[in-house]
Amino acid sequence: MKRNSHCASCERLRAKLKAQQAQIDSLRASIAELQEKVARARKDSSTSSKPPSSDIVKPLPPPPPEGQAKCSIGGQPGHPRHERPLVPPELLNGGSHTHVAEICPTCGHGLQAATTPARVVQQIEIEAVPIRIEEHRGLAGWCPHCQKIHYAALPSGIEKGGLVGPRLTTLIAYLKGACHASYATIRKFLRDVVGVSISRGQLAKVISKVSQALDAPYEELLANLPEQARLNVDETGHPEQGERWWTWCFRASLYTLFKIDPTRSGEVLLEVLGEEFDGVLGCDYFSAYRRYMRKCNVLVQFCLAHLIRDVNYLTTLPDARDRAYGERLREALRSLFAVIHRRDKLPDWAFEVRLYEARDEVLRQALHAVPPTRPSQNMAKRFVKHGKAYFEFVTTPGVEPTNNLAEQAIRFVVIDRHITQGTRGEKGRRWCERIWTVIATCSQQGRSVFEYLSAAVAAYFGGGAAPSLLPTES
Repeated sequence: MKRNSHCASCERLRAKLKAQQAQIDSLRASIAELQEKVARARKDSSTSSKPPSSDIVKPLPPPPPEGQAKCSIGGQPGHPRHERPLVPPELLNGGSHTHVAEICPTCGHGLQAATTPARVVQQIEIEAVPIRIEEHRGLAGWCPHCQKIHYAALPSGIEKGGLVGPRLTTLIAYLKGACHASYATIRKFLRDVVGVSISRGQLAKVISKVSQALDAPYEELLANLPEQARLNVDETGHPEQGERWWTWCFRASLYTLFKIDPTRSGEVLLEVLGEEFDGVLGCDYFSAYRRYMRKCNVLVQFCLAHLIRDVNYLTTLPDARDRAYGERLREALRSLFAVIHRRDKLPDWAFEVRLYEARDEVLRQALHAVPPTRPSQNMAKRFVKHGKAYFEFVTTPGVEPTNNLAEQAIRFVVIDRHITQGTRGEKGRRWCERIWTVIATCSQQGRSVFEYLSAAVAAYFGGGAAPSLLPTES
């Protein structure tokens, strides 16, 4: 009887221990899940594709290396001095003035001529803004046959320009596009500086005319995109009357094109580049690019900088196995970039050999001893499926390992979005696409945005073709 009672007690204890162990395992799983959620919530620009502006608290800058003092504000000791070069004499349209010192300011004694070079200060001044106001009259004539009044035709530029001439039209477009100025700011500038009062409605009409003037050059670039051997693509949000649209940036070697679309899907890539695009597409790991890559069999260079952020995220997870896997992979990527940064210091053959070795090491670490955790498994699956697309730059000359070119080009758009708060219709979207394209392309080609706009507006007013944004082959 005692033995049976003892066995029953043991069974109860075992059942109790088993229930407690199950409860502990459940709590451990819940804690791990919560820790992973906290890690995801703490993602910042260093561990994800989020922009730096989204970081709520900026990390403190790292301390200087041991033995090195903190840099002071201003020029650093040993740095060469930079001075503005003097304007050549032929451009001194205000003349040259010589000032002679006759009395010593210290003792009052007379000064003698010295052979020391003169101290030269060149001052740039703005003259009063010149305004030319013309009047054009189209005399009326009566047709006794039609019983109507007909007016003499005005010159094309006057007819199209109306109140605002081509140079002033260009200035307004430059202020609106390149300077992010609102209509209210432009009105104040024209009133206080130029001495002209123009209504908001008239300014909107002026911007619409410039948008039409840029239509043909923009469409020419759009048609040329599928022919490019290398393209970097990125996208960012665009507010449109309370709705979220998307601004797509296509950066070629010598021009950049922007397109605003209501979707962020791969349909935009199919519409712009088509199914026969034969170049290399530099981009991040967003699903739209993977879909386009899969559907059209396009060569893709996924951004290694984005990959590093995703690997950094692994090192912040609570599971030690994820952290160890992330550290191994990050170290292999660091070695790869160390080789890339030594490109100019290595012979071509040595650079190629070390680059291939570094690539193979990244792939080995990505697929070797992968922990059975979900984050690590997802990273390994990415390399199994698209590992080659992270290293297209190794075998294709001219391809960049990161998507920095497109990200840099799109920063101007982000700034403009924060200032202007987006667009309110078709005309606004078309204007933004065209002026952003002109600004980015002229910057790439070293051209003046103002002078290009001036030439395009003059051609539009005169009934001619606007200058091309495609670079001419020399």
